[in-house]
Amino acid sequence: MEMKKRINLELRNRAPEKVTELVLDNCRSSNGEIEGLNDSFKELEFLSMANVELTSLAKLPTLSKLRKLELSDNIISGGLEVLAERCPNLTYLNLSGNKIKDLGTVEALQNLKNLKSLDLFNCEITNLEDYRDSIFELLQQITYLDGFDQEDNEAPDSEDDDDEDEDDDDEDEDEAGPPGEYEEEDDEDDGGSDLGEGEEEEEDEDDDDDYVEEGGDEEEEGEKRKRDPEDEGEEEDD
Repeated sequence: MEMKKRINLELRNRAPEKVTELVLDNCRSSNGEIEGLNDSFKELEFLSMANVELTSLAKLPTLSKLRKLELSDNIISGGLEVLAERCPNLTYLNLSGNKIKDLGTVEALQNLKNLKSLDLFNCEITNLEDYRDSIFELLQQITYLDGFDQEDNEAPDSEDDDDEDEDDDDEDEDEAGPPGEYEEEDDEDDGGSDLGEGEEEEEDEDDDDDYVEEGGDEEEEGEKRKRDPEDEGEEEDD
């Protein structure tokens, strides 16, 4: 009873004609409806009623702008034709964890011409042989069943993809660096190599001088060696 009062207060404190998203998960429905949820929510685009003990959709209000409907973990077993009548623009429908058992029940969704994604995970119907192929053949307008397409590609999250693209762009800019940075570094390297060549030339000249001086010493030593025998001879004559 307290839960029901809280739901009513939440709905009454918000102007229905301005609400575009409404989450009533884990609330409790009464006789297949949540009191306060009615046709006045004309701008509603997203509605979530997960685990509210819904047994049917007979009392679902007309929500012509509704695009996404979450009905997971309820007790719904049929009556899906109501969706095409009251929510004709649905593109996403989550019926996972309900009591849907056969293809005949799902066939009523053929009239949802804009439906692109359907979730029947944890429903008994998933135990049927060729379950996925049968659903895709029956509902040819859908692209994704239980989060995957016919080629087993996972349904993309458009918001995450945009964030990844922005991150990639930032990384490219960081790697590129500011313009002209590499050109300046190249110029500095060239200047350094010129100085190196000049130093090598000076070193070569010094080496040549050393070589000449060494040669001069060798000549003096040779002369001394030639004179030694003469000196010795003079000493013998004396």
